[in-house]
Amino acid sequence: MLNLWSQKSPRTGDAILFASQLRSLSPAYFGMVMATGIVSLAANQIGFGIVAWVLFAIAGMAYLVLWWLTIIRIIRYPRVVFGDLIDHLRGPGFFTMVAASGVIGSECVIMAGATTAGLVFWFVAVLLWIILTYTIFTAFTVKEEKPSLDKGINGAWLLAVVATQSIAVLAALLAAHTPQPHRLDLNFLALSMWLWGGMLYIWMMSLIFYRYTFFRFEPGDLSPPYWINMGAMAISTLAGSLLIVNAADAWFLNSIAPFIKGFTIFYWATGTWWIPMLVILGIWRHVYKRFPLAYDPLYWGAVFPIGMYAVATHQMAAALRFDFLELLPQVFSYAAMLVWLVTFVAFLRSRCKTTRTGTSLHPRKGKRDV
Repeated sequence: MLNLWSQKSPRTGDAILFASQLRSLSPAYFGMVMATGIVSLAANQIGFGIVAWVLFAIAGMAYLVLWWLTIIRIIRYPRVVFGDLIDHLRGPGFFTMVAASGVIGSECVIMAGATTAGLVFWFVAVLLWIILTYTIFTAFTVKEEKPSLDKGINGAWLLAVVATQSIAVLAALLAAHTPQPHRLDLNFLALSMWLWGGMLYIWMMSLIFYRYTFFRFEPGDLSPPYWINMGAMAISTLAGSLLIVNAADAWFLNSIAPFIKGFTIFYWATGTWWIPMLVILGIWRHVYKRFPLAYDPLYWGAVFPIGMYAVATHQMAAALRFDFLELLPQVFSYAAMLVWLVTFVAFLRSRCKTTRTGTSLHPRKGKRDV
């Protein structure tokens, strides 16, 4: 690639570099929008208004740019995109499009009070969810050549849960600003998606935990999306907390309020259990095994869960009056902003290196890439 670059004019070289990066663009890159958007909400809840709005703007710009790149990629490389879509490792990364739409829509409702914009993003998220869910899982079911469990599953599969729960969260937020009878409709949809997301987590987490404990585990196998193990539970906690708040306006929510409260705490406790485990595994990977720490777009999948845990814990504490938990969302909000800043600086440095050297920087090709 470097030799090819040196033999071309700057304009031709730029075109070759862009084409190479576009072709190999990770389907999970919308995780940058997810991470930035949720950290924006985390900053907003602890009073960092300016930071929150700056992050909101960055998330919005990233969302538009990534859609532009995705549309061009679909037009220019349809077979590559379809290949990614039905791939057991890369396919689940497309669910970041759904979750990113849900997070941006939630920001519109919470920070800007723009319920109409939030409703538009909700419809986009629902449409994408329907297309991706039934395309990806149908392909995984019917295709003839399939990988073994240890080579075909990782934490990125739980992005399907995050996508589902992001729709539940946004529906619950919109329901609180919508008059009857549509308020009941949105609350029922939010409840249904919340329940389905929980069931999906149980299915997938069982397979992932089985892969963890009964197959050989290498440092390269522990890709950043494994943090979604916790993030999926955090967003499930957030959706449940919003349903608890909305119970006063929906009779069916009020009738099963103890169930919703119990499962919301269950989700939060499960997500909390994952945090020390993931930190220990991270130390094992980078300190004990000395796996190189370099920028990868998949690291946005590790930023998002930290921010989501901060927002979810704050909302659960408010909904259930767990005042004794209020220190946790503050600590994790600061941690989320710090981790986001480190990842964003690494992203900018990778872009500068790409421009300076003319090399294509995309996720390393490996059996665990998504």
